[in-house]
Amino acid sequence: MSGPNGEPHVPAGNVGRGEEEEDGDGFGETEYAAINSMLDQINSCLDHLEEKNDHLHARLKELLESNRQTRLEFKQQLSEEQNIQADVQGPHMDI
Repeated sequence: MSGPNGEPHVPAGNVGRGEEEEDGDGFGETEYAAINSMLDQINSCLDHLEEKNDHLHARLKELLESNRQTRLEFKQQLSEEQNIQADVQGPHMDI
């Protein structure tokens, strides 16, 4: 059964020690299996975050390129409008 955050329930203390082989560090097979399961869950979450990050990065690059293109088109349109207005008004001669 999992705990409130999805982590496997690991018994505390000396529960079940007679049934498992124990290393010198005090951890038995069950504890290592629980730790391995948690590490697998963390790895899975990190992979998911990496995929989301890659997707967001690609979308931001698309948005940036679109913004650049729009800005260039706007600048070109503004320049053309200013040239048309200058042509319509004709050259100004100061006397």
